[in-house]
Amino acid sequence: MPKRKAAIAVGGVAALGAAALLLPNANASQDKNDDAAGAAGTAKTMKASDASGLAAQLQKLLGDAVAGSYYDSGKKQLVVNVVNGDSNVLAQAKKAGAVVRQVENSAAELKAAAHTLKSKATIPGTAWAVDPRTDKVVVSADSSVTGAKWDRLQSTVRGLGSGMATLKKSAGSFKTFVSGGDAIFAQAQGGNVRCSLGFNVKASDGSPAFLTAGHCGVAAKDWSDSQNGQPVATVDQAKFPGNDFSLVKYNDATTQAPSEVNAGNGQTVQITQAQDATVGETVFRMGSTTGLHNGQVTGLDATVNFQSETNPGGVDTVNGLIQTNVCAEPGDSGGSLFTQDGGAVGLTSGGSGDCTSGGETFFQPVTAALQATGATLGDGGNGAGGQAGAGDQSGSADPSASAGDQSGAGDQAGGNQIGGTADPSASAGDQSGTGTGTGDQSGAGAGTGDQSGAGAGTDDPSGAGTGDGSSSVTGTN
Repeated sequence: MPKRKAAIAVGGVAALGAAALLLPNANASQDKNDDAAGAAGTAKTMKASDASGLAAQLQKLLGDAVAGSYYDSGKKQLVVNVVNGDSNVLAQAKKAGAVVRQVENSAAELKAAAHTLKSKATIPGTAWAVDPRTDKVVVSADSSVTGAKWDRLQSTVRGLGSGMATLKKSAGSFKTFVSGGDAIFAQAQGGNVRCSLGFNVKASDGSPAFLTAGHCGVAAKDWSDSQNGQPVATVDQAKFPGNDFSLVKYNDATTQAPSEVNAGNGQTVQITQAQDATVGETVFRMGSTTGLHNGQVTGLDATVNFQSETNPGGVDTVNGLIQTNVCAEPGDSGGSLFTQDGGAVGLTSGGSGDCTSGGETFFQPVTAALQATGATLGDGGNGAGGQAGAGDQSGSADPSASAGDQSGAGDQAGGNQIGGTADPSASAGDQSGTGTGTGDQSGAGAGTGDQSGAGAGTDDPSGAGTGDGSSSVTGTN
C-alpha cells in the first residue's frame, strides 16, 4: 500500500446537511458573561467538551462528594450530583460554573450495586450502567433473557432497592456487530471477516496505525484492503473480552494516515483530541453498514455481557463502556464515535436493535484504548484533502463491479446524519448494487463508496463486501 492515503471515511452520505454543524461558528464559545457568572456562583453555559473537562476537574477536586455528572444539552450546562450539603463543596462546584444537584446515592453506593450485579447476575444478554440523571444503576436485559434467567435478574435488581436500580427490556439481542459492512478484510477460522476502522493514530514507536474493536483483533491478525488482497496491516495489540480495542499497524511505514473524519460532500472533521464522554452530550457514530448517525450518551462505565461466540453458553463480559442511544447494525463494529468539534470518543463495541426500530449501542472509550496501547492521535502524513472516497466520488458506479458497488446519487438511508436526516424516501440499503450496507454509494458526489484502505466493518462470516475496494481511501465506510 505504498504512499496510499489512509483516511477515515465517515459514511456514504450524499446530502448530509452537514454544513449546519460543521460551520466554524457551530460550536460557539461560552458567553462573554460566563466568567463573571462563575465568579458570582451561577451556572455557566458551555460546550459538551468543556463540560467533560470541568466534570473531571470537579471529580478530582471534590472526590467522593461527587456522585456523577451530566450535560444538560438544552441549557448547555454541566449538572453535578453531590451527596451532602457541605457548604464548601457546594460553593466550589457553583464557583466553577456547574449546576449543583443533591442526590441520595453516592458514587461508592452505585459502584457497590454494580458489583452485586456482577457477582449475582452476569447473564448473557444483560448490561448495566450508572445514569447520573436518575442517580440509579439502569439494568437492561435483551430478548434472550427469559425464564429462570429473567427471574434471577429481576430478583437481584429488586434486592438493590427501587431507589438504587431499575430494570428495563431492550429490543433485539446484545451482540458484537460482527457481520456486514465493508473495508478491511481478513481470513480467519471459519471464513472471511471484516471490521471498521475507528481512528488513525501513531503507535508508540511512531509508525502509522489505527484503532478498531478488540473482537476484530482477536478474530484475525492480518488485514487487507480488499476481500482477496494482500495484507496491508497487522494487529499489534488486541484486548477482548474485558475491554474491546485493537491497535493495528500499517505494514507500509510511509502510509499517510491523517487524523480526520471525512464527513462527505468534501467536508472533513479534524480529530484533534481524545476526550471522555459526558452523559447527555450529542455524539456521532460512523458505521460501514448504516453510515452516519447521531444520538446522546446515556451512561458511563457500562458493563455488557455478550453471548460468547466461541463458547456456547459462555459469556464475554466487557467493562467500562460508553452507553448511547445511537443505533447500529452488523457491520458497524469498530467504527468511530466522535463529537462535532473533533473529539475522538469511542470505538463501536456492540449493542441491540437496529437503525429501523432503534436500539442502544456501547462503545470502548478511546482514552482508555490510547492509554493501554501507548498510541497517540495525530497525523501520519499530510492529510487527505485530495482523496476520492467518502463524499468526493463522481460519476456512475461501474455496472460490472462486485457485490457492494452501488450506483445512484447517494441517497443515504439510516437516520440522522450530521446536521440533518437522511432522505426519508431512501430505505436501508437503497442502492442498486447487491451490497448490504446503507450509504456505500459511488454516485455523483455522494457516497462513501467502499474505501479500500485499511478501514472497516466488523467481522463478516461471509466476507461479502458492500463496496468495491477500489478507492484509495481507508476507513470506516
